[in-house]
Amino acid sequence: MGAVGVLALAAAGAGFARQAQPQPQPQAQPQPQRVAAPLPSRSILANTQALFDGYVSSNKMPGIVGAFGVGDAPTVFVSAGKIADDVGAPAAGPDSLWRVYSMTKPVTGMAAMMLVEEGKLSLDDPLSKYFPAFAKMRVLTSPDTSMDSVPAKNPILIRHLLTHSAGLSYNISAKGPLLKEYERLGLLPGTVNAAIEAQARRARPTTLAEFANRVATVPLIAEPGTKWSYSIGLDLMGAVIEKASGMPFDRFVQTKLFDPLQMRSTYWTVPASEAKRLSTNYAFVGDARTPLDPGATSVWLTPPSFPYGGAGLVSSARDYDRFLHMLQDGGTLDGVRVMKPQTVALAMSNLLPPGVTFGGIGGGTGGAMSAQMGFGAGGSVYLADMPGGASKGTYGWGGAAGTIAFVDPVKKFRGTIMVQYFPAEKWPLRQEILPALMRDAQRLHGGRP
Repeated sequence: MGAVGVLALAAAGAGFARQAQPQPQPQAQPQPQRVAAPLPSRSILANTQALFDGYVSSNKMPGIVGAFGVGDAPTVFVSAGKIADDVGAPAAGPDSLWRVYSMTKPVTGMAAMMLVEEGKLSLDDPLSKYFPAFAKMRVLTSPDTSMDSVPAKNPILIRHLLTHSAGLSYNISAKGPLLKEYERLGLLPGTVNAAIEAQARRARPTTLAEFANRVATVPLIAEPGTKWSYSIGLDLMGAVIEKASGMPFDRFVQTKLFDPLQMRSTYWTVPASEAKRLSTNYAFVGDARTPLDPGATSVWLTPPSFPYGGAGLVSSARDYDRFLHMLQDGGTLDGVRVMKPQTVALAMSNLLPPGVTFGGIGGGTGGAMSAQMGFGAGGSVYLADMPGGASKGTYGWGGAAGTIAFVDPVKKFRGTIMVQYFPAEKWPLRQEILPALMRDAQRLHGGRP
């Protein structure tokens, strides 16, 4: 990648930062076909490498991996540290495995858009077409304090699920009696560790269809199509994909996305044979880092109650970069087309209902904010070019354990960053990467910005 490429990368990184608040491992890894050799990140992105090295040497995290790409040049991988604090833990690298949590949402969003392309779904289909239980919903009058409700005036549409405008809530944000109802019904589509999972499984449904039908019994926090509110909408979207495609949700994603894109390190359940690649997830209390879900004994080695379309995937920097590369190139990667260019463009456009705005969300749930942003199929989108930064249409989202992903389809650049700790905003990772990329660009461009 030359100076121009790095400059484009840095400029797009600038836009993404405004939204928010290593070496390959020794064991044999499954490699996608025709993988270009990684570029020497220590010389090309030396400041970014130094930033990553500093995170590890100052004990802010055990390890970190970034994947940065411009156009169809080879992806640059930058990595530092290990996948866990344990003595002898493998080095963090392009094929290490990380819980991407809400970075699952863009994958689910694109899977839904594939069905839109095939004519099996429409953005303005009512949800009740697929699950009749949603035909007559109710809306809470005081969502934080009471379960009192009134009949909904509007139907929930497919676009509402994709854009968090259905009026649904989330166990990570619901309060009071509504949270208790979500917990009672097991509307807990996510995995943390074995102890929490054992409790959640006692209440959680075991199929996506049952999950959907239970969601339909709970009043909404807002009238459908009137408010952006982070939600279980993409988990519910998984149930719709299953119904509309006639195929189990996880199998649909595997056969329509992961296999064609040769994403061979992206899992709903990590095979025991790959456990050595799985990072440990940590929790910070103050500056003290404690293992929350050790890789070797991770709950992700056990199949989930059902595939969680909002937070269920484990992936590698190499794999997620391939997903973003496909979006960057309008639905094609390595000569294989999985989506039409117009479908990708629609998915990465503002799909919010008229009058609804994306107001941002805290980093702990993988979100970001900007006055110039809307929401597409499972991720945020820029509504206008940012001077010196992201282009209109830049699309991305993050994960609750600190992961970051973004793609600028105009400048044709993309970035993935993998770390593993709660809360995601413990360190200002998103804000600090931009200056490092800019310094790299200036150095490679003869000192000019």
